[in-house]
Amino acid sequence: MKFPETRARRLRKTENIRDMVAQTHLNISDFVYPIFVREGKNVKNPIDSMPGIYQLSIDEAVKEVKEAYLLGIKSVILFGIPNVKDELGTQAYDENGIIAKAIYEVKSAVPELVVVADACFCEYTSHGHCGVLNKEGELLNDPTLDMLKKEAYVYAKMGADIIAPSGMMDGMVKVIRESLDENGFYNTAIMSYSVKYSSSFYGPFRDAAESAPAFGDRKSYQMDYRNADEAIKECMLDIEEGADYLMVKPALSYLDVIRNVKERFEYMPLAAYNVSGEYSMVKAAAKRGWVDEKQIMIEMLTSIKRAGADIIITYFAKDMAKILGG
Repeated sequence: MKFPETRARRLRKTENIRDMVAQTHLNISDFVYPIFVREGKNVKNPIDSMPGIYQLSIDEAVKEVKEAYLLGIKSVILFGIPNVKDELGTQAYDENGIIAKAIYEVKSAVPELVVVADACFCEYTSHGHCGVLNKEGELLNDPTLDMLKKEAYVYAKMGADIIAPSGMMDGMVKVIRESLDENGFYNTAIMSYSVKYSSSFYGPFRDAAESAPAFGDRKSYQMDYRNADEAIKECMLDIEEGADYLMVKPALSYLDVIRNVKERFEYMPLAAYNVSGEYSMVKAAAKRGWVDEKQIMIEMLTSIKRAGADIIITYFAKDMAKILGG
């Protein structure tokens, strides 16, 4: 009699056999593609710390979403970069602001595309923090919620399918749901950044979105990466307030958190954000020939889905779509 291990080896014998018994599969529909939009025309600014990703003017962003949709990508998440910033980030909820115009133009160009609008203020404030500050530089929760209500209304009015509040304000889902319902946007969903850790993996994103804080950090309102159980509490609160989707951000260093959240709230769609630092490290290592970029990318994204994510926000979306659709 052969050893029991031989049975497992028989199921690994060839690539086709391995595919037959694989428990986790990536699909193009799993991915949400992040896009950074700024003022101007014919603008396609490369982001040095994120090879292959650009700051795009609206006309270029429309071209990008059309290409992504033809590849099979069904959803994008938009981030705006205004020309003018102020202490309150008022461009975030200006109907003539960059993000409002981008949502409208992208949705008009590809109506079938699911447009997710990130709702925060760090890209729009002169100080780079995610809301209203007092004289001591502390973030004020409730005044920021008042602005979030305005922001959610404008994004829904411009055509966003999903509002994604990312500032980790207490009560943010509740006030956004109230704002949407009061204005008749009952079918506009909320994808809450329920579990967003204060992470060093966000560095390249802050280059792309021009959103680095001018002073201090965001540790007082984003989660402490040493804590896992807190994620369950944050998700419970968001569900009670009316969230339609949950999210864990970042992904790779928090696979245990993704698993815990999915097991606890298996009935909730769960997104995971494969963030800029995770993307850029692969790109940098691949450029030096230290890793196989394609295989690392596939393994990384598979691990996120295996942990329990239903949706993966990733800068690799187009690359993966070409592989899966090819």
